[in-house]
Parts: sequence; structure tokens; C-alpha cells
Amino acid sequence: MSAMNAYRAAIVAELRKTFRQPGFVLPSLLFPVCFYLLFGILLPHRGEFNAASWFFASYAAFGVIGPALFGFGAALAVEREAGWLDLQRVAPMPASAPLVAKLVLSLVFAAVIFALLSALAASVGGVRLPPLRWLASGAVLVLGTLPFCALGLLIGSQVRARSAAGVVNLIYLPMSALSGLWFPIALMPPLVQKLALLLPAYHLGQLNFIATAQVPGNWTSHALALSVFAVIFMALAARGLSRSESR
Repeated sequence: MSAMNAYRAAIVAELRKTFRQPGFVLPSLLFPVCFYLLFGILLPHRGEFNAASWFFASYAAFGVIGPALFGFGAALAVEREAGWLDLQRVAPMPASAPLVAKLVLSLVFAAVIFALLSALAASVGGVRLPPLRWLASGAVLVLGTLPFCALGLLIGSQVRARSAAGVVNLIYLPMSALSGLWFPIALMPPLVQKLALLLPAYHLGQLNFIATAQVPGNWTSHALALSVFAVIFMALAARGLSRSESR
């Protein structure tokens, strides 16, 4: 089997395996949709605050982070503890093929979540954006999952299978709230606003706010911050996986 065929087979297998698990697929897709429908559209908002547009940008960012963290963090921990990683190392396929398959899966989930929220925002929420703004938002959200895939890989390389989902939630939910993805960060205490700069979810949210014209700003600093997070998480995850191989 050629390397390209091996990668293709791993990706197809990962997609089939995951989409046969409604317990993972449905919450991952419907959680951000329900949040957006409730807080962005159904609840009344006063003043000039455009809730439908703002919550679309924030909950779309919130939504794409979850599958990246759970798809790598919880799934990898289970596979590592069950011995699947050891079996994959001796299989006639590139060692990176399973990880690339999980990466593609996270990108697919990000694209589907963006499509669902975009359709809801445009049809029910009355959100109107130029085509380039929609495209920019989609690109930000899909590519912006990469640091969180790296963070999920780090979690999956360190924690046990039984505690992986709990650890992911312990990181995912507080990080999202403190990053201003549940409600505007301007409403938070100054200390929290400063601490948000240290959270990758904050930078992804800001990138999507800029892409959808919710806030002015320079996207390069946020993109650079996400790149730095991705490199750090990948380096730590590679170290953790190499340790598990030597055991």
C-alpha cells in the first residue's frame, strides 16, 4: 500500500468510525447550535447590541473547539490505553496516518458546525455579511482548530482513558467562558480580560470577531498567538507520546 493510499484509508476509516457514533456526533454538532439559537436568537436583547451576529461569531468559535479537543484528547487516551497505538506502529502504514485522520476529522466537524450556524444565522438570525466575510469566518474557524487539535493531542498523550473526557471538559468549558465566547469579555473584570490573552480560545474568538466585522483589530497578532500555542502543544505532545512508546 502506498503512503497516499494509507492516509486515505486511515481518513475514511476514522470518518466512518466516528459518524457511526451518534453519542459523539450529535452533541458535537447540536451543542453550539442550541446555544446560539437560545442566546443569540430567542432571548431578547436591548440597545444597539447585535446579538445574532455577535453570538454567531462567538458560538461558532466555541463549537469548533469541542470536537478538536475530544476527538484527539479523549479518543487518543482510549486508543493509547487499549494498545491501539502500539498496534498501529507495527502496521504497514505511516506512523502519522492515524493522527492525520483525526486532524481531518476535526476539520470536517469545524466545517459542518460553521455551515450549520451560518445557515441558522442567515435564515433565522437575520445576519447579513458580504460573501468574503462568510469565507473569512469559515477559513478562520477551520484552520483555527489546529492549535486545539494539538492541545487535544497533548491531553490524550498524558491522561488515562477514564479521566480523559473529564479533563477535556475541565479545560474546554472554563477556557471558553473566560475567553469571552459565552458573553462579551468587556463585561468581565479587568483581571480576567488580561488573563484571557493567555488562552488560545480568546485568540480564535477575536479572529472570528474580526472576520465577521464585529470588532476592529489586527488579525496578525491573534494568528501568531495561535501558531505559538500550536507549536508548544505539539512539542509537549510529541514528548509525551515518545515517553509512552519507551514504556
